[in-house]
Formats: sequence, C-alpha cells, structure tokens
Amino acid sequence: MITERTSLGLDVHARSVSAAAIDTLTGEVIQRRLDGEYSHTIDLAPRLAAEHGPPLITYEAGPTGFGLARELTAAGHRVQVAAPSKLARPAGQRVKTDRTDAMFLAECALNGTITPVRIPTLAQEGARDLVRSRDDARTDLMAARHRLSKMLLRRGWVYPGKTTWGPAHDAWLRALRREDVPALGAGATAAFDDAYDTVTHTLARRDRLDTAIAALAADSEFTPVTARLSCLRGISTLTGFALAVEIGDWHRFTGATIASYLGLVPCEHSSGQTRTQGGITKTGNTHARRLLTEAAWQHKSPYRPGPALRAAWAKVPGDVATRADTGNKRLNRRWQTLASHHKRHTIANTAIARELAGWCWSLAVMDH
Repeated sequence: MITERTSLGLDVHARSVSAAAIDTLTGEVIQRRLDGEYSHTIDLAPRLAAEHGPPLITYEAGPTGFGLARELTAAGHRVQVAAPSKLARPAGQRVKTDRTDAMFLAECALNGTITPVRIPTLAQEGARDLVRSRDDARTDLMAARHRLSKMLLRRGWVYPGKTTWGPAHDAWLRALRREDVPALGAGATAAFDDAYDTVTHTLARRDRLDTAIAALAADSEFTPVTARLSCLRGISTLTGFALAVEIGDWHRFTGATIASYLGLVPCEHSSGQTRTQGGITKTGNTHARRLLTEAAWQHKSPYRPGPALRAAWAKVPGDVATRADTGNKRLNRRWQTLASHHKRHTIANTAIARELAGWCWSLAVMDH
C-alpha cells in the first residue's frame, strides 16, 4: 500500500530511463526522459519530493539488475522492484512505449497491485552469480563431452569400458590421439584436438568454480542454511549452497507456498463444475527447481544413512538432524507408495521434489 504522496514509475533501460509520476493529492502527472546514468535518476527523486511530496519509486525487474534500487535506497528513498510475471497488463492495450510502461508502473503502485521482488545485497548477488556460473559450466561441459563422443562414434570408436569421463576413459582418448586419429588426416586431427581441449578446459573451469563455492559454503552468511539442507538425502554441499543462495530469505514462504514459488505445483484450468489440472507450472526459480528435481531421485532407493549423511548430521544441532532424518524417511516412503501405485517415475519424482521443497523450507527456517 502506498503511503507516500507521489507514485513514481520508472521504465529502466541501459541507456535511457523514462519516468512518470502521479501526485496523489492534485492528480498531476509529471513525465521525464533521462539518460541511463543512475545519478540523474537519483537527482529526480528529491526534486519531485520538494514539489509534490516524497515518492514511492517503482521499476520492473530486468537485465539492468538492482544497482539503481540500492542507490535509491541508500539515498533515503522508498523503492520497490516489481515482479514482471505478476503485472496484470490490460488485455486491450495495443500501444506499448517506454512512457506508457512508466505510467503503468506508477498506476499499479498507486493501486497497490505491485508484487515486489526481494532486492539482494551485493554479497548475495555475487554468490548467486557464482552458482549460476557453475551451472553454465556444467551445461557447457555436458555439451562439449557430447560433441566429442559423437565425433568418435561417427568414426566407429566406442569406449570398451563401462564408466566414461574418468581417468581410464581419458587414457583411452589420449591413446586414440596418438595412434588412430593422425591416420585420418590433418582436418580430423585438428577437430579432435579442439573437441578434446574444450572438454579439458571446461572441466578445469567447473572445478575452479566448485572450489570457490566450497569456500563460500564453509564461511559465509549462507553456511548455516547450507549445513541444514545438506542433512537431506540427495542434497550435497554444492546443491545446498545453491538452494540457499537462490532462495535467499526462506522466511518469505511457508511450507505450502515454497513449491508454488518454485513452479512445482500443477497448473489448473477450472470453471463451473469442471476442474482440469495439467503439468507443473514451471514458474519461478528455474535453477532451484532443477536442483530439487535432481535431488528427489536419490530418495527412490532404500533409505540407509551413509557416512556422508551422518557427517552432515554431525555439523548441525540434534533437532535439525532428527527432523532431516524424519524427512528422509517420509520421502522414501512416498516414493515407494507412488511406485506401488504404478505412477510414472517422472511424475512420481516431481511429486517428491515438491515435498522435498517443503522439507528444505522446514529446515531452513528452524531457529538456532
């Protein structure tokens, strides 16, 4: 709800900012176009405050990030960053410009229909960038390995062992390079070298990021939550840290709403006496949803706490370990129940991931 006299909407781009302000007392509309420098936008707020009262500043989350919001907040202004997916735009609107977008945000703030997103600190945003860089490295490594393996397959070279991409597989690749690849000519040799080097360099890149994440997970503001989440089966230190970073403030949610935020609840189209449910919504945080979906598969096999899980329990208070153990048992029973009802494994795993999100929330918000 707006308590300020003026509602100021900003349509922010890299090189320009369109501003539209509404004076709630007089109804006057003020519109300005500024360049992309933050200082010019920050200077506009006190001028509006002097003439029309203190403003509530609203802009839409986007690729320009949260730097403007942090600087406006530091200057003493109230700022909210709107969630784009929650903005209810008029269905009949066919004209979209920077000016209309700024006015739309000012009107939404005035009407109290803005759903704000959490503004992370610089440290939190840096940790999130690190986690997402690691995810990019994982994707790039998978693609590089795929390209190399399919190049070999086209030549009829199939690794005779069972486990690929380990030391034995690497030795086999090096033997191919020495003995068989040169016979195919300079072009094939150059292509193999490029594909192999890409795999090697991407693997080294991923390992460097893993080291950086391990260091932050051991000593940062995310360490307590990471340690609790790692008590659940399928959640390693790397996954726990990524979830802690991506979710940030777990107290924003409840056990019932965390799955909705992660897009793990079924979509629904119901009207009158008809109720139709479909697949999960897949809205919200894509990175966290993927991590939980991968972790959920680990709850399929019989539950026998191993050394790694017991070591994780030893790092947290006893009641946290007890709750985590209860959650692990519950999730394994749910997997067995769904399997006995002949549910498709992908559907069953999604259901487990949805419940796993609730158990993660339960551990994250415990007071210690």
